[in-house]
Amino acid sequence: MQVRTAASEDSPAIRDVARRSLQASYSLGPQAITTAVSGWYDEDALDETIDDDDRLVLVAERDGQVVGFAESERSGDGGTATLLWLHVDPAYRGRGVASALFDRTHDRLTASGVDRVAGRVLEDNADGNEFYEAQGFERVGRDEVEIAGETRVENVYAEGEAGGLQSIRASDGDTVYVDESDWDEGSSGKFYAVYADEDATEHYGYFCANCNRLANAMDAMGRIECDSCGNARKATRWDAAYL
Repeated sequence: MQVRTAASEDSPAIRDVARRSLQASYSLGPQAITTAVSGWYDEDALDETIDDDDRLVLVAERDGQVVGFAESERSGDGGTATLLWLHVDPAYRGRGVASALFDRTHDRLTASGVDRVAGRVLEDNADGNEFYEAQGFERVGRDEVEIAGETRVENVYAEGEAGGLQSIRASDGDTVYVDESDWDEGSSGKFYAVYADEDATEHYGYFCANCNRLANAMDAMGRIECDSCGNARKATRWDAAYL
């Protein structure tokens, strides 16, 4: 089996794999699947994705046939990336295709400077959720995605840590450190404490696990809100002026 970067001519095969995979794994109607696949992976859309430096599409081939693909995206701060879709033709599942795509995607993203990899999978895809758990990822949030006019719930997974702090790059290029042992529950996912130093002495802000981006700092009343996805933690205390 060969795993390589997708090319424009792979568009028909990618659409076919996506259609078969969605039919087998999701409770989506035929029209919704056709509309979604055509919009995401026609020739122009795939060309645009391939040309985007922050996107990565890999395909898996067996005997010259595309049997799976993975699509991922780096976030705005450059230090994190999310595996958006990982599709395998149902006829080739159980043969290591998904694992090969996942491993190669992870390697490519890490080699490009990504410090943290997350994954998204629709909630009703039991096999997909189990796959991320098998990779050592843990569910850290939930989000909603619109597919062909239908709103679906997505689970967000992130790499589990053996301990210590996870370094990521902030938008200003500085390295900051996420403490995954120190977190607050938000409306859609966890907020992890972020520090400016490895000794965790200087608080920097928060990391939103729902969208894999650094979030706004907590205000005086204990509110945390991510301006990227809207994940929010309610205030934990009230200012005396309101009592």
